Amino acid sequence: MCVGVPAKVIEKYEYSAIVDVMGSQTTVGIIFVPEVEIGDFVIVHAGQAMSIVDEEYAKVSLEEWRKITHARDSKTIL
Repeated sequence: MCVGVPAKVIEKYEYSAIVDVMGSQTTVGIIFVPEVEIGDFVIVHAGQAMSIVDEEYAKVSLEEWRKITHARDSKTIL
């Protein structure tokens, strides 16, 4: 199973971009989406932007990711 995370493009270079994923910034490859622009949302998997998605989809998906991380962080290890 592959898991992709939505990220917002904040800087773009020839073959890479800096993206924001839930407040963390990282560099990803953009070889699969060379038409991406600053402000676009992309799905990131294994360090590569795989596709461009609309903002509403990205926001809904990010909310689900936040729920997962919140649930994980709130568990107590016995």
